[in-house]
Amino acid sequence: MSWAHRWFAPSWMNRDIARVLIAHALMSATQAMAAILVPIDLAKLGFHGVFIGLLFTATATASAVLTAVIGFLSDRFGRRSFLVLMPFVTAVAGFIFALSQWGAFLFVSAAIGALGRGSGAGGGTVGPYQPAEQAYLTARIPSEHRNSLFGRLGFATSLGALIGGGPLIYLTVGLTPHAQQFTVAFFVAGACALAAGVLALGIAKDRKIPLEKSQVSPVNKDSAKVLPPGQVRRLLLQLAVTNSLNGFAVGFFGPFITYWFYRRFGVSAVEIGLLYMLINVVSLFSNVFTSRVALRWGVVRSIVVTRIVQGLMIIPMVLAPFFWLAGVLYALRMMVQRLGLPLRQSYVMGIVPDAQRGKVSSLSNLPSQVTSAISPSLAGPMIENISLNLPFELGALIQTLGAILFGVFFGSTRPPEERLVPPKEQAPGGDDPSES
Repeated sequence: MSWAHRWFAPSWMNRDIARVLIAHALMSATQAMAAILVPIDLAKLGFHGVFIGLLFTATATASAVLTAVIGFLSDRFGRRSFLVLMPFVTAVAGFIFALSQWGAFLFVSAAIGALGRGSGAGGGTVGPYQPAEQAYLTARIPSEHRNSLFGRLGFATSLGALIGGGPLIYLTVGLTPHAQQFTVAFFVAGACALAAGVLALGIAKDRKIPLEKSQVSPVNKDSAKVLPPGQVRRLLLQLAVTNSLNGFAVGFFGPFITYWFYRRFGVSAVEIGLLYMLINVVSLFSNVFTSRVALRWGVVRSIVVTRIVQGLMIIPMVLAPFFWLAGVLYALRMMVQRLGLPLRQSYVMGIVPDAQRGKVSSLSNLPSQVTSAISPSLAGPMIENISLNLPFELGALIQTLGAILFGVFFGSTRPPEERLVPPKEQAPGGDDPSES
């Protein structure tokens, strides 16, 4: 059996997991397209940086509220329904952007549909239903394969962003008559989201597991090693601090990456899309090695190191004098980001009981969404009145501080699979070949 077959079709893969991964890739394609299209479309319509910053703030605020609500409701009523509903909402938002030029209408559509808040090349999120998605997947796999699963989830993010930010942007914007460019592109973005929702209709319904029984689930025999409810509250407080800092940092530069390239170098949507496509090609390799890095270094150390590096890489990027030099530095940063993000998501899901996973995922992400809703409205005036680079430099320093605190808070809290076999005792080659 070839390495490629073992990686793409491991023994733990089933029909439901495969469908969720494909739907995730489609939503990533939608968000990758929107990350390029929304800021440039708004700029072409005459909206300035302050309005764009306020739109990103509104989108982040609505997304934070939806994430919290979905997290709580998914634990109570099931996660599958949100994997179906939210892509449909995003699809409608895409169609509205295709048909309307009215600022207020676009404002509301972007906020409710969580459209256009991507962090450049992909951004790593698919929308406010992500807590339900992560909890749904985690309940269907033993803990020793969880990092591998989340690595493949990151791979789906990169693959979708590669397709959305490259070929789809080129085919819709590059080959379409000028007057219809953005109309066609937004219709295609909406169609990808619609397809994700339709695909999720075919997955099995999840079972509701009471909290007192969720310490040991039929699928995950190691779930007895998760944190008890009292320690979960402490975990949430610590995550609130680190994620607040990270969200505040990312809000300064994440939504403005495309806008920064457009303003700083005067490049077109097609050129930015080509850059993002190349970045997503090289970033695919990061996702392949996610579980191997976790096995060698340990999950928490891997998260800390990757987050520090991705924060510091922002500074040389904004100081680069040429578009493609800045693009290369941004590509290196995104490779590191794609390595660490799945591990952080996997770590949180691995140490909490199944019945609380949706809630914990949403609440752990809520502080970052709240603070990331504040910083774009601060970054907009900085860009217009002080410096195009200043928000990026501030964000880089704040993200580095948050990474250091993550190590301080969670260095002694290991996920279940590392309590069974410490990282240094596991095979240095990575995943078990039969499971990779």
